Amino acid sequence: MRVARLYVSTSLNVGGRLELDDDAAHYVRSVLRLKQDQSIMLFNGQGGEYLGRFSEVSRKQVRVEIDSFSPRDVESTLWVTLGMGISRGDRMDWAVQKAVELGVNQLTPLLTERCVTKLNHDKKQQRLHHWQHIAQHAAEQSGRTRLTEMADIAELTDWVPLQQGLRVFLDPYAECSLADLQPDNQRVTLLSGPEGGFSEQERQCAQLAGFVPVRMGARILRTETAVLSALTAVQTLWGDFR
Repeated sequence: MRVARLYVSTSLNVGGRLELDDDAAHYVRSVLRLKQDQSIMLFNGQGGEYLGRFSEVSRKQVRVEIDSFSPRDVESTLWVTLGMGISRGDRMDWAVQKAVELGVNQLTPLLTERCVTKLNHDKKQQRLHHWQHIAQHAAEQSGRTRLTEMADIAELTDWVPLQQGLRVFLDPYAECSLADLQPDNQRVTLLSGPEGGFSEQERQCAQLAGFVPVRMGARILRTETAVLSALTAVQTLWGDFR
């Protein structure tokens, strides 16, 4: 029987005891429906994972006793940074989830000229918190022992000059493909646009910052499909899909 996995933002030690916070306790009781004496796999994003057993599962509290540690590591040798133009609703949620499953190390939601979604300060914080939860659950489901860093929402023009390694942006009109390139020090930065794509000014801004335009085949892909395809391609070419 598969043991459920749970992320906790605290230090973990073999032989230690842990009381889950309200959100995690609710998830254990109401979603996973786990009971006392059942097992749980815990990780805190620092590498490795801990096998624990519930010593108490009640409405008041959920406690775990930690029995053993495994230094399990499923991270790719390729470090992937992703800047993703914010798209609407489920499309963005789906892309964040799949990006984590495909091994992205750092993800920044980007505001671009053609973003359909408009966010004030409060909405930015709400959406960022929402995407962080999606990334956390994707790490739990996919067996990762380190969390994808979800950076603050940024303007594309502020983000592109700060990036390192091989820098590429997805452009259906480009002539170059990923197979024509090679990452620097096993680091690659991908830039993907929103539903409406990049403006000409944004293309120029990215290229001035050292980003190379690349195409994903001869067809125009939806934004969430382009992200998934590009991540699969870089892991196949230079990461752990080889």
